[in-house]
Amino acid sequence: MNQQSLNAHWMPFTPNKGFKASPRMLTGAKGMYWTTDDNRQVLDMTAGLWCCNAGHGNPHIAEAIARQARELDYAPCFGFGHPLAFELSERLADLAPGNLNKVFYTNSGSESVETALKMALAYHHARGDRGRQLFIGRERGYHGVNFGGISVGGITGNYKAFGQWLPTDHLSHTQDLSRNAFSRGLPLHGGVEMANELEKLIHLHDASRIAAVIIEPITGAGGVLPPPVGYLKRIREICDQHGIVLIFDEVICGFGRTGNAFASQTFDVLPDIMTTAKGLTNGAAPMGAVLCGDHIHDAVMEGSAAGVEFYHGYTYSAHPLACAAAMATMDVYEQEGLYQRGAANGDISQYFEQGLHSLKGLPGVIDIRNYSLIAAVEFEAPAGKTGSTGPGVQTNAWQQGLMLRSLGDAIAMSPPLIMEKEHVDQTIGILERCIRQHFD
Repeated sequence: MNQQSLNAHWMPFTPNKGFKASPRMLTGAKGMYWTTDDNRQVLDMTAGLWCCNAGHGNPHIAEAIARQARELDYAPCFGFGHPLAFELSERLADLAPGNLNKVFYTNSGSESVETALKMALAYHHARGDRGRQLFIGRERGYHGVNFGGISVGGITGNYKAFGQWLPTDHLSHTQDLSRNAFSRGLPLHGGVEMANELEKLIHLHDASRIAAVIIEPITGAGGVLPPPVGYLKRIREICDQHGIVLIFDEVICGFGRTGNAFASQTFDVLPDIMTTAKGLTNGAAPMGAVLCGDHIHDAVMEGSAAGVEFYHGYTYSAHPLACAAAMATMDVYEQEGLYQRGAANGDISQYFEQGLHSLKGLPGVIDIRNYSLIAAVEFEAPAGKTGSTGPGVQTNAWQQGLMLRSLGDAIAMSPPLIMEKEHVDQTIGILERCIRQHFD
């Protein structure tokens, strides 16, 4: 492509001038590999953007989308329905833990978060508890880029130009390099202590003003931070004690990333509301889903006047093609055992962990952290150039045939769940070489 043909597209989360000076173009994908415009094969260790959990180009998913496009390409969702939306909802409710039996469809993780925040407010409103308007997020949390998401999120770059428009406060993040560096699996130290910070925020604001706490079970875009042992359970206990809704943002963790369908199952902590997207359709069609407990749904239904109970929705909610993609994706997950394949104690996760931690001691490496098939390697930040190491290692790796995700002075990996040991070996070999080249 020539320079002129690149000008019209304003790219998201991308240094546009830099990209257009040196484009990285993807033209195809199959299994674990991308094909580039110069016909190279690049190993995808990011599952696209945390979403292609079953790998690329799955024929069952592709055919389901094509078949649905021929049969019913679109159906309005305001006051009308189509059968596949209800079939998919039943399937998701059966898959989800506890009483998360009601499903509301969106088109992305950002929209799922907006929906979940509104659900929490609607729940309290319906119960006459209208003073609960404040949300508690977490530093380094990522909850999408709509105004609600950047308010409860804790990544400064996402909101510094736009403001934070919801009443919000934030828990501290859970990284503690002094005690938990180079953890294998869940960090051992400080979980309950860190969670108890929520009690301080409740004392500061008063429980009667707090609608919900929203957190990722494993922080993703904020640096891949697995929760310390006991952290999530203690957060749940505190929310229960004070009547606060607990929202788990499982946009990244959902659909097999932690060795179960959802991280809430892996960590045995049941939220009141759970957001999903990404792996729901294996990235093959835009779709998100919010699953809420019966108590949330029933309170809104029973506490509303006749007519529309929840004034919220999207033109493309439960889009037929997206529903078909999601149904086919879940077929693949179930038939290939992918929900369980990434279990932390499973062969491929253990092999991945061993490979990653073999990098300890390399120049510049200050932390390696992982849980199941999600991991990060963090580097020493050069003086005056904070945030430059990750992009440097990522670019070098791309040139050598490996796609990683840079997060400031760290690189993250969330490989497709179909990864084999040969892919781990290829990854560790390239990554070791790139680290040495960067710091030598």
